[in-house]
Amino acid sequence: MNITEDIKIKDWYIKNFQLFEKKLNGQANTLLSEIRKDAIEKFKSMEFPTLKDEEWKYTNIKPILSKYFVPLLSIENNKIDKEELNKFLYDKFDYYLMVFVNGIFSAELSNLTSVPEGIIIDRLNNLLIHKPEVIQKYLPKIVNEENAFDTLNSAYAHDGAVVIIPDNYILKKPIQIVYITGDVNTEVLSTSKNLFVGGKNSQFSIVTSYNSLYANSYFTNTSTDIFAAEDAILNFYKIQNEGDSAFHIEKTNINQKDKSIVNHFSLSVGGSLVRNSINAALDGENIECHLYGLYIGNGNQHIDNHTFIDHLKPNCISNELYKGILDDNAHGVFAGKILVRQDAQKTNAFQSNKSILLSKTSGTDTKPQLEIYADDVKCSHGATVGSLDEQAYFYIRSRGIPSDLAKSMLIKAFAEDVVGAIKLEPLRDKLSHQIFQHLHRAEF
Repeated sequence: MNITEDIKIKDWYIKNFQLFEKKLNGQANTLLSEIRKDAIEKFKSMEFPTLKDEEWKYTNIKPILSKYFVPLLSIENNKIDKEELNKFLYDKFDYYLMVFVNGIFSAELSNLTSVPEGIIIDRLNNLLIHKPEVIQKYLPKIVNEENAFDTLNSAYAHDGAVVIIPDNYILKKPIQIVYITGDVNTEVLSTSKNLFVGGKNSQFSIVTSYNSLYANSYFTNTSTDIFAAEDAILNFYKIQNEGDSAFHIEKTNINQKDKSIVNHFSLSVGGSLVRNSINAALDGENIECHLYGLYIGNGNQHIDNHTFIDHLKPNCISNELYKGILDDNAHGVFAGKILVRQDAQKTNAFQSNKSILLSKTSGTDTKPQLEIYADDVKCSHGATVGSLDEQAYFYIRSRGIPSDLAKSMLIKAFAEDVVGAIKLEPLRDKLSHQIFQHLHRAEF
């Protein structure tokens, strides 16, 4: 894409902004409105990242910039019933439910009955209008715009999921948040800002999933911010299972305080071009941060995972394990950076990225980074790329196991230490099924 085409895309979003603002009801004088206006002004002077940018050198975003995505504020033509919703749900466990269609909250499809008093499970727009004091202290912190995609998200953000768990509360039921995107006639731009906060000594779990309503192309551009106070424990699961024509970019910021634990699991199995960026700031002592990722690509998919763990204080643990399974012409990217600052003595940081290529035309790029300014630490990082274990494959075949089933057994074994980190057993079982379904492989 040349510079002229890039300018056309920017002009498209700039011109649509005024129309977008006029359609918003009840948001004219909110803090989010000011954030949007500031963001569109910044957007005018920013450029989209290119292959010349170090953080984007393995991911060509031209396919995203070749389309004119439309922000939608109405779902009148995309109503789905609860029976159709069921195919997007992860079941066999009890949960609270939030559903967003094209980035807009659907009260009809959601189920937030019996939410305990003091627990906030709500939409961003509703809180800003009716309870702005609850969210004002967090909102300025979640506007972290490093590139044009971040700024575009802020400019068009009008809703999102908000979960705030108070001090000393254990929420036993997980919260399932389902994003369903697509329009039969329009290529949709879906933006959301999500905020998840765990108070001191709180515990909760969130399951988010991104899904396609139609086969049409669309663009999900979202941001998620997680705050874990002292002694908080959060289990967070993200499942990206969108259609082959979908584009998906999400930026996740995690901020942890003393003795908090965050377990973040990411599964990417859908989409044409996917980019997951996770930044974790360990801003306290005796923190644990665990990042698990599994990305599975076939066809012409491109799946990019970028992680950054910032050890700011002493006596913390970070554990990072990402695995890729790539078939056909799919391409995977993993770039992970660990920064250990001078004050972060007694840090224990582990990072591993392993990929297997199931075809000769699949490929991957990996870039592990370790930057240490403290002298009393235990840190390691590494990356491997290969094919299925031939020796193990022939051993299994020698036991009379058919070829396709033998390969499936090896794939399951490869993914097991990532999938096994999922603490919610019904979710773990269903995701294991999705892996083989996506690869068109036999299950056992």
